[in-house]
Amino acid sequence: MSGDRHRGTLAVILASATLTVMAGAIIGPVVRQIQLGVGVSESLAGLIITTHGALIVVVSPIAGTIVDRVGPRRPYVFGLFLYGIGGGAGVFVDSFVPLLLSRVVLGVGVAFVYTGITVLLYTLYEGQRMDRALGLRSSANSAGAAVWPLVGGALGTLSWQAPFAVYLVAIPLGLAAIAAIPETGHGGRPDDDRSRLERLQAFFGVFRRVPSIPAVYLLYFGANLLLYAIVVFYPQLLAELGVTSTGLVGLYLAVNGAAGGVSAVLYDRLLGALDRHALVLGAFALWIGGLGAAVVVSTRLTAFVPVVMFGLGLGLVFPSSFAWIESLAPPDRQGSLSSYLASAGYLGQFAAPVVFGAVLGVAEIRGVFAAATLAALAAFAALGLALARRGRSAAGAA
Repeated sequence: MSGDRHRGTLAVILASATLTVMAGAIIGPVVRQIQLGVGVSESLAGLIITTHGALIVVVSPIAGTIVDRVGPRRPYVFGLFLYGIGGGAGVFVDSFVPLLLSRVVLGVGVAFVYTGITVLLYTLYEGQRMDRALGLRSSANSAGAAVWPLVGGALGTLSWQAPFAVYLVAIPLGLAAIAAIPETGHGGRPDDDRSRLERLQAFFGVFRRVPSIPAVYLLYFGANLLLYAIVVFYPQLLAELGVTSTGLVGLYLAVNGAAGGVSAVLYDRLLGALDRHALVLGAFALWIGGLGAAVVVSTRLTAFVPVVMFGLGLGLVFPSSFAWIESLAPPDRQGSLSSYLASAGYLGQFAAPVVFGAVLGVAEIRGVFAAATLAALAAFAALGLALARRGRSAAGAA
C-alpha cells in the first residue's frame, strides 16, 4: 500500500472510530428535551440512549461471524451506512416508536463498524505498526468522547432533533471507505457440515485452549464498568462542589477523554520500554489513585485530578485489550472473538449504573468512588498475583 493510500485508509478508519464508542452520548445533552418533544416518561426517554447498546451486545457476535466469513471491509462499510441511516433518522422523526426503532438500526450499524474496525487493523497492520494503529484507534475513541457530546450539546440549542444530524457523518465516511479501504484477504473461513452444536463446541473450545481470552474480556468489561462510573456519577460529585453547568460538567468529561487520547497516542512507544502486563498494572495504579482522589477532592480545580488519572489509564488498557485478542485468537476466529470484546465493553457500560447505583442507595456519592477504588485495587492485586505465579512457573520450568 502506498504512503498516501495508507494514510487515507487509516484516516477513514480513525474517523469512524470516533463515532462508535460515544454513539449514545452524542444526544446525551438533550435527553430532557427529547422527553418533552416526544411526550414520554423519563424512563422511556432513557431507552433512546440505551437501546442501541443492547443491540450491540446481541449483534456483535453475529457481525464477528460474518467478518470471519467474508472479511472486514464489506461489513464495515455496511455498518457505516446503517449507522448514518439509523442515527440520522432522528432528524426527521418526531414520535417515540419510530425514534426507538431507528436506535435499533443504529445499534446494528455500530456492531458491524466496531468489529470491522478491529479486524481491519489486525489485517492491514502488523507488529509495531499495529500497536501504533490500535493506540491511535483508542485515541480517536477518546477524541470522540471529548468532541461529539459537545457538538451534540451545541446543536441541541437549535432543537432536540438537531443533534441527530451528527450521525449523518457516517454516510460520507461510508463512501470514503469504499474508495480508501482495500480488500484484506481476511475471511473466507470454509463452511463445514457439522451441526450448529458441534460448531459452537468448537468455537468455545478456543476458550478452553486459550483461557487468557476470557480474562481479556473481563478486563475490558471492568474498564468500561469503571469508565461509566465516571460518566454517570461524576456529575453528581461535581454538583457537590458547585459545578452544575452542563457546559462545565462536559469539560471535566472531555478532559477525561483527552487524557486517554494522550496515553493512547504514546502507547506503541511505551511498549518499547514495557510489556502490556506492566502497562495494564500501571493503568490500574492510575485508576486506584484517581478514583481514590475522587473520594476526597474538595475544590473545582482538584476535581480535574481524578478524571485526568483515570483517562490516562484508560488509554493504556483499551489498546492492550485489542492487541491481546489479536495475538491470542486463531486467524480464522479474529472477527468472532474480537466481537465478544465489544459485547463485554457494552455490558460493562450497562452494568455501571446498576452496580454503582446500588452503592449510591446505601452510601453517598463519594461512597460510589470508594467502591470503585476498591474494585480497581482488587483487580490490581489479582493481576499482580497472576503475573507472580506465572513468573514462578517460568522460573521453575527453567
